[in-house]
Amino acid sequence: MIPLRVHHRTTYHYRELVSLRPHRLMLRPRESRELRLRSMELAIEPRAAVTWAQDVAGNMVATAVFQGMTSNLVIDSIVELELDAVSWPVFEVSASAIHYPFRYSEDEWRDLGALAVPQYPESTGRLHAWVHAFVRGTPTDTLSLLKDINTGIPGSVAYQIRDVEGTQSPLQSLDRGMGSCRDMAVLFIEAVRTLGFGARVISGYLHNPDATVVGSSATGSTHAWAEVYVPGAGWITFDPTNRSVGGVNLIPVAAGRNIQQVMPVAGSFNGGNNAFDTMWAEVSVTACPA
Repeated sequence: MIPLRVHHRTTYHYRELVSLRPHRLMLRPRESRELRLRSMELAIEPRAAVTWAQDVAGNMVATAVFQGMTSNLVIDSIVELELDAVSWPVFEVSASAIHYPFRYSEDEWRDLGALAVPQYPESTGRLHAWVHAFVRGTPTDTLSLLKDINTGIPGSVAYQIRDVEGTQSPLQSLDRGMGSCRDMAVLFIEAVRTLGFGARVISGYLHNPDATVVGSSATGSTHAWAEVYVPGAGWITFDPTNRSVGGVNLIPVAAGRNIQQVMPVAGSFNGGNNAFDTMWAEVSVTACPA
């Protein structure tokens, strides 16, 4: 177990007094066999009434409701956790799914639902052709195929820090040849869905103890990656930004069908057209005492 402390502070500044609408916060890590939550502290200024609920994907979501007017909003989250993901995971894939193409069971197919349906319809067939280039034969090894797509994406899309809002479509990422971690995750998910896999996007934090991980500052950062459902193995983590498989250095917070569903902070305000001034986020992921 690696004990870690995640400090995530998001600050908004407005040019005038505004009335804040309810904000949705996804900041509490998803507990699992690989992650145990020790504690969480959430401080919000101005003061807000906070309620917690679990959404359809099993994420813990806080809703902050505000009163009065303000020119600043600060959301400060401090989490202590233990991470126990191995560097080279071994996946016990069901015999029926060792080779691609395979068929999910009827129950799996129903439960995966929209997670197995491409979200960016396109009539040219370009993405279909791009991802099928990774299929070496029929049949082919399922895990090798997924790993090839995962490692192949950085060969087509170079990592780029993008602070602007929004996410590129898969074809935009391929056309530009550049993209952020969220753009690369979306491309990977859409590509494997095109092949018939169930996949979901994950948002969370990136731990960078050796300062060698792509997409992170020296102290850590927010990050986005993907999970693919493979019978027997379950949900397998793929991080195309770093060409990695498994959850080492990754702290999952939210899982969803698309990237808009897993944003750490989402909300709006009532005010003038030019009221919004700036927003910045600060993240540190550091070791804490065992």
